[in-house]
Amino acid sequence: MQGPDPLEQTYDKHAQSIYAFLLRFLGDEADVRDVMQDLCCRIARNPDLIREARDERALLIRMAHRQAIDAIRRRDARSRAHIAMGEHQSDWQKQSTESDEQTIQLRLEDAVKTLPKDQSIVIHLRLKEEMSFEQVAQTLDISPNTAASRYRYGIEKLRNLLKSLYEEIK
Repeated sequence: MQGPDPLEQTYDKHAQSIYAFLLRFLGDEADVRDVMQDLCCRIARNPDLIREARDERALLIRMAHRQAIDAIRRRDARSRAHIAMGEHQSDWQKQSTESDEQTIQLRLEDAVKTLPKDQSIVIHLRLKEEMSFEQVAQTLDISPNTAASRYRYGIEKLRNLLKSLYEEIK
């Protein structure tokens, strides 16, 4: 009997965290699924990438980040082509009554979406992935000081964006 597949183990261990990271970065579930599939295919073709990693999760997030950037470039190119052809997509949002906690969570998520991508990604990695600034820096190929300043600027913007919500709750 053969042991568990290493790719399957890696997927089970990290998929949820990478999916959340990509969803924050890309904002589109279809793009996230595409990047996740590409990432899995890349690892399946070269499993030594994971075996030789010092920090498996950081490596996977870094790989996902790079592939997400490529996906954004492809999406932007498609969008420009659609606009050039006169095709416009309309956005709509559901109106529903939510509990206060859900409302706060939605307002926070909306506020994070307004941040520059570089700040929202650092905030996601710090708060959701519980990475240190050093780990964030290694994952995104930036300096720890840059990671810390992006986090600080992002948190300050969130404070300003959510000030009215805080006043309303208080």
